[in-house]
Amino acid sequence: MPEKGEASAERTTLPSPKPVRDRLAALQWQAKALAEERSRLEERLRQVEAFLQIQPRVAQRLETLSTALFGDILDEVERNLTYALQDILGQDLRVVTSRQVQRGKVQIRFGIERAGQPEDILRGQGGSVCNVLSVGLRFIALSQLDEREHRRFVVLDEQDCWLRPDLVPRLMAIVHTIAHKLGFQVLVISHHSVDLFREHADRIFTLRPSPDPREGVRVERLDVDRAAESPSDPY
Repeated sequence: MPEKGEASAERTTLPSPKPVRDRLAALQWQAKALAEERSRLEERLRQVEAFLQIQPRVAQRLETLSTALFGDILDEVERNLTYALQDILGQDLRVVTSRQVQRGKVQIRFGIERAGQPEDILRGQGGSVCNVLSVGLRFIALSQLDEREHRRFVVLDEQDCWLRPDLVPRLMAIVHTIAHKLGFQVLVISHHSVDLFREHADRIFTLRPSPDPREGVRVERLDVDRAAESPSDPY
């Protein structure tokens, strides 16, 4: 049997404190990390609160700057489109725009005035105004795109459909000038006589139905300087 003193020594043996120390160290490190995270979040919160205090003023300033920037651009657009309308139609028409910023985006509405009085684009002069404006707006929109992704090529399919024949050369003169100035290639499709295009076209083709239905449509290229000698009716 073990001696009485030996039994007493066995009962008083304590476990190693190392696991407790390791746990304490881990908790202290975690507490430090959480304290640093809390400080970071509190600083971020202060920044957000400071921003929210000035946000209305910043938004108002950005709206003012955006309106001013687009105002300069739109003023130029108004002048160019007004010139086109007056030069082609020979009437006292003026293009006007209204602009406003909603949800951070500039919204633009186009209108026209006749002798200073508002006139509906669709119901006023009719399709001829739409013909001219749509051509101008297409050139303006496409000229703002990245040439590396968007080829400068425009198709005007019967864009002169509402114009009187005597006004077609005026439209084509402006189209020709803009195309060369901006570096656009323009394909114009029209049912008007080729005579109306010879002064403002680099190449002219006519499409004629073949007498034999099996042959489909015949395509003929005309010399620009001889286009006026061709029949007035391209068909």
